[in-house]
Amino acid sequence: MAMNLHINPRQHLLARDPMGLRAWITAVLLGCTAVAAQGESRDQPNPATNVVSLSASGFLEVPQDWLTLRMSTSREGEDAAVVQSQLRQALDSAMAVARIAVAPNQQMQARSGAFGVYPRYDKSGKISGWQGNADLVLEGRDFTRIANAAGKIQTMAIANMGFSLSRETQQKLESDVQALAIDRFQARAKEVAKGFGFNGFQLREVNVSSADEGGDMPMRQTAMAMESKSFSSVPKAVAMEPGISRVTVSVSGTVCLK
Repeated sequence: MAMNLHINPRQHLLARDPMGLRAWITAVLLGCTAVAAQGESRDQPNPATNVVSLSASGFLEVPQDWLTLRMSTSREGEDAAVVQSQLRQALDSAMAVARIAVAPNQQMQARSGAFGVYPRYDKSGKISGWQGNADLVLEGRDFTRIANAAGKIQTMAIANMGFSLSRETQQKLESDVQALAIDRFQARAKEVAKGFGFNGFQLREVNVSSADEGGDMPMRQTAMAMESKSFSSVPKAVAMEPGISRVTVSVSGTVCLK
C-alpha cells in the first residue's frame, strides 16, 4: 500500500535543528509581546505627553505672639579676672530678679545670653586692658510680664527687642496654609485640564515650600546707654507694639492631563 507523507519544510527543519526551534519560539513570543504592548499604548496616555507645569500658593496673617527682649551690660578694666567677675555679678543679680517673674506655659522665660571678655590693644599692639559684656534674654507670650521684669532689673539695660511667632503658632499656621495651598493647586489643575478638553489629571511631581514673612523683624534699638547712664531711669514698663506675620506656603509641580 502506498502512503503519502506530507512534511512541512519548516517542521522538517525544526526537527533536524532543535536550536532553530528554540529561536523560532522566542521570536513568536517576542512578537506577541510587542503586539500586546502596542495595544496597551493605544489605551493608556503617554506619560511624556500632555504634561503641564503649575503653581499655587496660600497665606494667612496673624498677630505676632512672641517677644524676645535682650538686656545687656558691659565692663572694662586692666585685669581680665576683675572684669569677668563684675560681669558675672551683674548677670547673677539680673537673673535673680528675672526668675521671680518667670511663668510656666511659655508665658515668660529667662536665660543668659552672650558672655565674653576681650583684650584691648594700644597702638603698639600690646594689651592695654580688658573689656567684656554679658546678656540676659527674656522671652515669652506675656508681653506685660516681660516688660515689667525688665523694668525691675537694675544691673542691665535693654539693648533691643523684637516680635515674632511662637513655634507652636508657626507650626499650626503652616499646616493650615499648606492645606489651603494644596487645595488651590488641585483646583487650578482641574481648571487647566477642563480648558484643554481633558476629563482630569494625574499628579507627576510636586514641591512644597513655606516662608514666614515678618517673623524675623529687626530688633528695636533703644536709646539707653549700658554703662554710663543711671539704671534708675529705666522705665517700669517698656512701650511695645507687636506686628503681623504672614506665613506663605507655595505648591508647584507637574501634572499629566488625561
